[in-house]
Amino acid sequence: MKAISKYVLIALIPIAFTLFYFLKTKQNKPIRELPYFGPKSYSKTSDTTYHTIPEFTFTNQHNKSFTDKQLNGKIYITEYFFTTCKSICPIMNTNLQKVYQTFYNDTSIYIVSHTVDPETDSVNVLKEYAQLHNVKNNQWQFLTGNKVDLYAIARKGYLLNTEEGNGGEEDFIHTQNFALIDKEKRIRGFYDGTDTAEINRLIIDVKLLKQHYEYIKN
Repeated sequence: MKAISKYVLIALIPIAFTLFYFLKTKQNKPIRELPYFGPKSYSKTSDTTYHTIPEFTFTNQHNKSFTDKQLNGKIYITEYFFTTCKSICPIMNTNLQKVYQTFYNDTSIYIVSHTVDPETDSVNVLKEYAQLHNVKNNQWQFLTGNKVDLYAIARKGYLLNTEEGNGGEEDFIHTQNFALIDKEKRIRGFYDGTDTAEINRLIIDVKLLKQHYEYIKN
């Protein structure tokens, strides 16, 4: 009888380990999957290719070149604003400051703010603006550059503006929307940057996306 109990116990050990692994894996799985935004393409093998953010090169508040390559393997939130804005931009960036503080020192999370007024928003102006929002590390980038390039990626890359324009002198983008970009540079969400509830949703979605990558890694 004791011998039978011993064999039963030995047989139960791998089952217990399997059950433990299953429960642990299930516990770490995100409660929901974020959608993908933008046009998709399909291959003959039925694989789906999602819209991705194109390459770019701009200049940050430290007067250094900042490219899409520096966001490889990062989750990031992006927006368009201008420093002299007196309406929606102060609200947007106050809300982004909350996001920045939530993920402070988590180097897998970035915020990327592009100016829509590069003629006014010089490197020095952006640096002062970053200091105003208590930015103390590289996780929040403020970018300026060629207006045509800035506007092109806002419309064709981030899909933050549906109006037609060429980035010319009379062209102007003014949107309160943020976009959430995953590590493969795919759009995973849009959020109203002036709405507190939307900011809370953004923070939750960033955590879900981060959890997703931790889950598939394990």
